Amino acid sequence: MKSIKDYCIRLVNQFNIAQVLKLSALADLFVSSRGVALLLAIFISLVTSAFLSLVPSVGIFALSVAALISFASSFLLIYITFEFLIFKEINNIYQKLSRIKKKDFKAMPISNMPVSANPIRRVNQEITAYASQKQSEIEELRKLETFRREFIADVSHELKTPIFAAQGFILTLLDGAINDENVREKFLKKSAKIMDSLGMLVQDLLTLSQIESGDIAMRHETFNIVEIAEEVIEQLEDRAEERNVSLKLKCSEDALWVIADPYRISQVLVNLAVNAIKYGRENGNVDILIEPRIKNIKISVIDDGAGISPEHQSRIFERFYRIEKSRSKREGGTGLGLSIVKHILERHESQINVKSEEGKGTCFYFKLPKATPPPAEKPQTDNSEVK
Repeated sequence: MKSIKDYCIRLVNQFNIAQVLKLSALADLFVSSRGVALLLAIFISLVTSAFLSLVPSVGIFALSVAALISFASSFLLIYITFEFLIFKEINNIYQKLSRIKKKDFKAMPISNMPVSANPIRRVNQEITAYASQKQSEIEELRKLETFRREFIADVSHELKTPIFAAQGFILTLLDGAINDENVREKFLKKSAKIMDSLGMLVQDLLTLSQIESGDIAMRHETFNIVEIAEEVIEQLEDRAEERNVSLKLKCSEDALWVIADPYRISQVLVNLAVNAIKYGRENGNVDILIEPRIKNIKISVIDDGAGISPEHQSRIFERFYRIEKSRSKREGGTGLGLSIVKHILERHESQINVKSEEGKGTCFYFKLPKATPPPAEKPQTDNSEVK
């Protein structure tokens, strides 16, 4: 008796499950475009047949043909309308929302199509635009994170080497070498030189950080760029003589006026000229060329050194990037000079450019907006009467 009861319970459960599955499949059918089109087409054909049946002259055959034609045309029209204007767009929205939920923004490329008159498609386009924006933000954050890691690694490396070197000199002195006057003086001089290079590195890092963050404001004013170039040449004469480099200014006029920050442009010229002196050839030439144009002034720093190969030209403005690392260390550069130049000129809405050919030298150049010369000061006259 018990086994028969259990069998009956299982049979009822199976029947219920089968009914639920059938009802679920039926519900899925009628919430699809095909199901909706089928129901509406049947309703339209029945209504059409009912109206035609009121006409006495219309027979059964005509009613059947009318019902069939109205059903077929209504089904096709409604199916196409619902499928492509409603259900397809809703499915696209659902898929995109699912991807957003999974944080998979790459699967949704930016849509350049015009705004649709279909409100559901407009929602779809808004979701696509939102996802594309988030993807761009994610990529930008990844680039910043990669840049941060590389920057920290570069700074750590640049600080570690001189600190360990200075530490070695000091520990050697503490171990007893301090009693030897010659060794003591030699090691102290080396330690002082290392501390100077560290100071330069920290100062360049601070300058670069302040320029990028906008903490250093560019104080634009009208000034004579020829005069600034002459001051730079006078400032670097001793350094040029150490390598027997001829440092000259080439300009056809005594005064050319520009609008910029004179201190920062002087810093740009110093960095470019120092690089040309250090990495150009000994007994070579470095020229600062200033050329007036119609709307701007072109300033170039040219050397006749070994030149820069094409694969390095796109990277020389990166922080700590060095073409010849061993030589750069020996010359005492921080690897930040050209990066500072780039950011200063960007704040002036200008850019630094490079032209170079291996074995034929290098030319760095940029442009500044031309300014109207200030009015000349009138000499003061003594109007006092001589008695």
